[in-house]
Order: sequence, then C-alpha cells, then structure tokens
Amino acid sequence: MSRLDAPGFNEPEIDKSESIEIRRKRLKFRSWHRGIKEADLLLGNFADSHLDDLNAAQLDIYEDLLREADSDLVAWITSDREPPEHLNHEIMQLLRGMDYLKIVK
Repeated sequence: MSRLDAPGFNEPEIDKSESIEIRRKRLKFRSWHRGIKEADLLLGNFADSHLDDLNAAQLDIYEDLLREADSDLVAWITSDREPPEHLNHEIMQLLRGMDYLKIVK
C-alpha cells in the first residue's frame, strides 16, 4: 500500500497544472483541518505565516510532509522526536523554528 492509499491520509498526488494561488489556498485549508487540534494549530499557523513566501519546490516539500501522520508531525515539530533524515529539511526547520507559544496567547 502506498502512502497515498494509507487510511486517513488522503492527500492527492501533486497536480503540476494547479495554479500556485489555488495550491496555497488548498494547502492552507488542509493545514488547518488535519484531524487533531494540535496539528491544526501547528500547521495552520505555519501555513498562514509562511506559505505565501514559499516557492513551488518548497510547496512540494510541504505538501509531501502533509501526507505524514498527525501524531508524527506534532512530535517532530515540537522536538519530542527527531524527524526521519529524509524529512529533516528546510521546511521542517521552519516548522520547528516558529514560536507557537506567542501564537496561542
């Protein structure tokens, strides 16, 4: 079973014909509607803060990251666990570098 077919992870394959504006809107929505509130807060605030500045290649990386399980994403972003080497990229570093405490207040 591929990651795209895994239960609960219904991120479609990247559509290269989709405009960057529509893609950013879709990714922002998907970031705020993950399934667990902790992931919504972490990814949604990241998306609001950074997606407009990411280029197409960086959006590809972020979109691939959204295919991972929420519990794993939360643990990696909060540094409870180290992400796998292939996911420890510039986008993960941006996610880990945000000050989420300021956002929640």
